[in-house]
Amino acid sequence: MDDTIPTPVDRMLAERACERIIVDFVHRLDLGEPGSVAELFTHDGYWHWPHGERRIEGREALRTYFASRPADRLSRRLMTNILVTVESATAARAVSYLTTYRVDGYTGGMVEPRIPTNVGHYEDTFRTVDGTWLLATRTVHLPFGAAGGTERLPAAHAPRA
Repeated sequence: MDDTIPTPVDRMLAERACERIIVDFVHRLDLGEPGSVAELFTHDGYWHWPHGERRIEGREALRTYFASRPADRLSRRLMTNILVTVESATAARAVSYLTTYRVDGYTGGMVEPRIPTNVGHYEDTFRTVDGTWLLATRTVHLPFGAAGGTERLPAAHAPRA
């Protein structure tokens, strides 16, 4: 690991690169191809949910895990309070808050507002690989969550116009 202290400009660029990964992650889950979040991780990176006892390690396992989300899932995640700490020229960590709204059985249109499914925070570590910042670890902490999991909309659900 490179323990050199980055210049102020290098620190700012590293912070921005890590912030971008945090936001790109939720965009890919909500608006893109969920399995593609694997590309944001190092080859040996992992996603971990200690409470749910889930640890998904390695890009292929991450791709399979995130791509397995139901095709009829509608989700929107809000990320805030993103704080990146650059530790060296090749290592950083971050904490960010998340709020997730999510339903399954979505067929289109507008759905009546729900309370959030989850509210919590991520603890991330980043490292550079060939000059590119990537997630090395992502741990999710969910002190507020839906006990019954993701709500499934009724089959007769008619979204609002």
